Amino acid sequence: MATAAAQFMVWQDSWLVGVKVLDSQHKQLVTLLNELHDAMKSGRGSSIVGGILNSLVSYTHAHFAAEEQLMQMYAYPDFKAHKREHQKLTGQVLDFQEKFSNGTATLSIDVMQFLSSWLQNHILGTDKKYGPFLQSKGVK
Repeated sequence: MATAAAQFMVWQDSWLVGVKVLDSQHKQLVTLLNELHDAMKSGRGSSIVGGILNSLVSYTHAHFAAEEQLMQMYAYPDFKAHKREHQKLTGQVLDFQEKFSNGTATLSIDVMQFLSSWLQNHILGTDKKYGPFLQSKGVK
């Protein structure tokens, strides 16, 4: 795991959406991105990097499903647009994951910066909007 001084992405409490389970999952996504970055920077083998990438993809799927389930349960008005954002990223990441696993793509700082920027912008933009809505429905 990356040390605090070497972290690629540092969690900010300003990213909290006010729903404990989703905030915890967002923190775990940051941790996984840091592990992936650490493995890439330290030159670990592609099987190690690929394993971490697979974990990140699987966890992202689970997180998106948890968000979407809560949004559907409480009839969040921007659900469809939010889900489209999830689908777009999922498609991009699955495409990269396939290319990485068949050797036609490598994990680069550009890919890491894309993932980091997307996560930060998604949390601060789209996810921050559902926080007050879900809280108003009693979701903590």
